[in-house]
Amino acid sequence: MSYQNVTVIIPSLNPDEKLLKTVIDLEENGFSDIVIVNDGSAKEYIPYFPNIDEHPACTILTHEVNRGKGAALKTAFRYCLDNRPSNTGVVTIDADGQHLVKDIIACVEEMNKTGKVILGCRDFSEPQVPMRSRFGNRTTSLVFKVFCGLKISDTQTGLRAIPGRYLEGFLDIKGDRYEYETNMLLEMQSNLIEFSEVKISTVYINDNETSHFRPIVDSFKIYKLIFAFVFFSLFSMAVEVVIFYLAMKFIFSGKNDIIFATCLSRVISSVVNFSLNRKQVFGGKGSVWDSLIKYAVLAVVLMLSSAYLTRLLTWFVHIETASLTTLIKMAVDTVLFLISFRVQRGWVFAKSKGKE
Repeated sequence: MSYQNVTVIIPSLNPDEKLLKTVIDLEENGFSDIVIVNDGSAKEYIPYFPNIDEHPACTILTHEVNRGKGAALKTAFRYCLDNRPSNTGVVTIDADGQHLVKDIIACVEEMNKTGKVILGCRDFSEPQVPMRSRFGNRTTSLVFKVFCGLKISDTQTGLRAIPGRYLEGFLDIKGDRYEYETNMLLEMQSNLIEFSEVKISTVYINDNETSHFRPIVDSFKIYKLIFAFVFFSLFSMAVEVVIFYLAMKFIFSGKNDIIFATCLSRVISSVVNFSLNRKQVFGGKGSVWDSLIKYAVLAVVLMLSSAYLTRLLTWFVHIETASLTTLIKMAVDTVLFLISFRVQRGWVFAKSKGKE
């Protein structure tokens, strides 16, 4: 079978003999358009790239210096948009031999059948999976599910079949290294791009020792947006808790004291939180007034929810002291915090369609 209308994209940094083996397997199985991005490989690794005279299916694009996997994917996407405009799509794979041709074919055929982005997902419960890969994927999957409501079994998969109509939009996604692939998943959810998963073989060669993933640096880049949101939310929550306690202690009294104290503390903390999230977390794009109105609506809903849930719980457990009431409020606000992240990313600070 021929897959001439699908471009295989292989980002590669300092490859070994597995890259050429992958190319040969692809050619033997009907793939006639293979774009390899040499992402600043050292001179001694150049012989491992296929000779295009011997492998005419291959096109090699070169970064003079290492720019990262995300940058390599974007270079290939731009090349395909400029030179393969009639292709149905692309399939991205890794250069280390972990993606088998039968799985690549399965993802391409599912993309052609459904028109969706297809993720080739591994089974991380299998014994051959290195501990760092198992832990990293499970952690990221949990974070995506809790914070974003996005259920993906393999968030780090490099095997992705992408219809051509999405490539232009994917060029605008932030990130030049491994975080780009994570940001791609978030962008797909924000823009309601449909995707599905195809189960693939779980292959790790020599405990994945050829991986260029840097656990600390690259993990921080992957989680940077969530880390920033958590930090600024905790800071704003601290501002609110302090003001709430002082208001309960020195300002308000009477049966509606919790309501009044919550309103005062939430208004002040919301101004702080909006300013930080808009610029530092979600990029500050779009109309500030549009975002401010949406944020105000969200803040009012969360404020009332916090106040009345706190009041309900303190009534239920018969608590009257300011300190214990404040602890209950903190528990309530922790749950509302997770809801707030989803709503802010997906609605308040979402990039308007057709706008930068």
